Parts: sequence; structure tokens; C-alpha cells
Amino acid sequence: MNPTEHLTLSRESLAHWNRRDFLARTGMGFGMMSLAGLLSDQTSAGAAAANLTPLAPKQPHFPAKAKYVIHIFAQGAPTHVDTWDPKPELSKYDDKPLPGLNGVGFGSPFTFKKSGRSGIEVSEVFPELGKHIDEMAVVRSMYTDIPSHEVATVFMNTGSLRIAKPSLGAWVVYGLGSNNQNMPGYISLRPGGVPPGATQNWQSAFLPGVYQGTSINTTVNSVDQIIENIRNQFTPIAEQRRQLDLVNKLNTLHSQNLQKDAQLEARLEAYEMAFKMQTEATEAFNITKETQATRELYGDTAQGRQMLIARRLVERGVRFVQVWDGGWDHHQNLETALANKARGIDGPAAALLTDLKQRGLLDQTLVIWGGEFGRTVTRDRNGGGEPGRDHNNRAFSVWMAGGGVKGGTVYGATDEFGARSVVDKVHIHDLHATILALLGFDHTKLTYRYNGRDFRLTDNFGNVVKKVIA
Repeated sequence: MNPTEHLTLSRESLAHWNRRDFLARTGMGFGMMSLAGLLSDQTSAGAAAANLTPLAPKQPHFPAKAKYVIHIFAQGAPTHVDTWDPKPELSKYDDKPLPGLNGVGFGSPFTFKKSGRSGIEVSEVFPELGKHIDEMAVVRSMYTDIPSHEVATVFMNTGSLRIAKPSLGAWVVYGLGSNNQNMPGYISLRPGGVPPGATQNWQSAFLPGVYQGTSINTTVNSVDQIIENIRNQFTPIAEQRRQLDLVNKLNTLHSQNLQKDAQLEARLEAYEMAFKMQTEATEAFNITKETQATRELYGDTAQGRQMLIARRLVERGVRFVQVWDGGWDHHQNLETALANKARGIDGPAAALLTDLKQRGLLDQTLVIWGGEFGRTVTRDRNGGGEPGRDHNNRAFSVWMAGGGVKGGTVYGATDEFGARSVVDKVHIHDLHATILALLGFDHTKLTYRYNGRDFRLTDNFGNVVKKVIA
């Protein structure tokens, strides 16, 4: 400690010191040097949290082809051989032992027909989406690591099988920020309540909390029910503004006289966001403001409302929107169950693509559809009168459309029966790397330092599928 400081130091001034002041001003500052080393991993986190506008738009590594993402997540694992990957050879072995495989073959009960100028074959369960095939890139050679719904779902959404890591949407908003400072940058539209453990799929994990997805229940019609507690029923807007202004002034004094506190700054930012959302979010989720023709285009169903809200959010600058569409786990009664499930999403998803295109938004919005894995080409438990398909992590399909995607494209292939991906295989990390590339990022360089190492969405491998990029 400086001798003159020692002579003039009073008990009162000591009372105003915090731990960081004490370390910096005693022991010739070596305590502060040690603390800096210990906190090196948290430097970027603190800086982000202390930034008054952490959601401000940011520039990617190179010019982006897409600015926004709408991820339609078909949770439950849709069957690829009945939707986007026709296998006529499989039908020849219907109800017969399959060569090289265990079980009885299950040929698709659905027909496929060539659609669009590209002539890509699409299942009859998707008649409306088939009209947009020339805007899609269908990846038929997807594969993942583990055929368990919970694990594979988290893997598809976060790129992690083991430790809790940030979700795809959190990484996107961390890298790009948002074009709407009055709304969360990442919103997850879900039907009903949140199942146990589901929050892992839109978490920010070790990224600052401002990048975490905001989960919204879209099964209700009232805006006040969609976003619980969106309005303060006890304090008028003007009074809320005065209170927040006072808190911010006090925080400024605290920062000037003591230090900036990252956690406090983040909490105040959350308060500001909640205040702004009272007007902005109320308007964004109010689909009654749409024309009757637009609402009829999407349909008055849960899926239709989700898709329409997704378009309204992107239109207002929300960077990443996930539409959660579960119910694709068809172990039995496939012919009826899949047809009913596909019918629910076919029209609304096609309407989304039509609406985005009409509004000039499709070129800058990346739309993704797919589940967490695929289904077997054999009857589940050898089937019965109403067979279904079991889990299969070795093969499944996804499609992408819009922002930077080469439409009318089929990439990769499964074997003659559809049991496993064999040509131009695409792992989950490859898909994530491709999505980030369309948004202007080198996936190996979009990193965040945590716990002594640099983390990234694609873990330690992943290749961009360049042939699906226009």
C-alpha cells in the first residue's frame, strides 16, 4: 500500500471498498493480478453483460446470404422413407425379410410424385410443400449419434451430447445480435407446457443469458396468455418508465463511484426488455391485425398460428425463431398417423414459404424443417395389422429453403432400402456448420471462451455442405 494512502486512509473510506478495490490497492496490486488470471475466462462474458445493447446488430465473418432463421423442428423423428426419400426397392420386400437387415420389410404405404421444374419426388403426404420443391434443398443423407429422443433432440438443438451447451439459436444471436432491440433475439414457439428438460433446447448455457431463447406458448389465443405477465396490472407505463430511469441513474452512480457489475447490468437489461415488450410483443403476437386473406392462407389451427407468428416475428427483426412441432414418433399405425400429422403442417409451412416470398423476405430468411433422427425400414417389432417404424439414427432427411439455399436440389443418398446414409453423409455438426455459413460465419471461428477453452457450436469437427448453397 502507498504510505501516503496509509496516513490518510480512514475507517469510512475503507467501508466503501469492495473486494476488487482491496486486491488492487494492497500488496502492490499482486492480488488483482491473480484475480485477473482467475477471471480471464469470464472477461468476454462480463463485457457482453455490461454492454448496454448486447443485442445490437453485429457483422458476421463474411457477407451473409441469410439474415434470419425459422427452424421448424419436427420433434419425434419423422420417417424419411415416407416423406422425402422414396425407396421403390423397399416396396418389393414389403412383409418379407430384408437382405442384410433384421426384421420384416415395410414398404411405404404412400406414393411419391415428381414435383416442380426440378422433378424431385415428394410424398403424397406433403402436396402443398411439394409445390415449393424448387425453393428447397433436400438433404437425404443425414445421420446422428444416438437414437434416443431426449438425447438426439438436445444434440440437434445444441450440438452437444454431454455437457450443457448453448443452443443453435443462442449462438446465432450471440454472433449476429438482433434487428429489434425491443424483443428477444431468439424466440421458441411451443405448443402447451414445457416438458421436463426441454429448456435445454433453447438455453444459452455459458453464453450471457440475454442470448437464451424465450419460450412462448402458442396454443392459446389471447396475447396476455401467450406471454404470461406481459403487462404490469398495477403500475402505469409512465410510472414504470420513471422507476427504470431512476434505477439506471443509481446504477450509473454505482458504476462511477465503485465499479460496473456485470450481473447487475444484465438484470437491468432484462428489466428494460420486459418493459419494451409490453407494447412491441403485444403487437407482434396479435395475429388479428393480419388480413382475413392472410389468416385463411395459414389456416385457423395451432400450426397455422405458429407459422403466422413466426413470419410476424422475422418481419419485425427477431433473428431466430423456432417452431416446435412435436408428435412424429410413429411406432404403429403409421399409414393413418403420419398422414394426419403431415396434413397439420403441410399447409401452414407452405403458406409460410408463400407469404415470405410475397413479402420479399424469403431471400433473407433461412427456413429449416427436420427432426432429430429417422425411422427404420422394417416394421417395428415385426408389426401387425397397423405397423409403424422404430428409431433409426443412421439415416434421415431435412430440407432447407430461402436465404442462400440452392433450390431444387437433392443432396446425399441412403442405401437402396433407406436404412443408412451412404453417399455424401451429413452429420449434425455438418448441418450446423452449413447453417452458420449461410448466416456469414466460419463455424470454427464463432467461439466463446469458457472454463479454460474455446467452445463452438460444432464442437471439434464439421464441414459446410457447399453444394446446397447458391
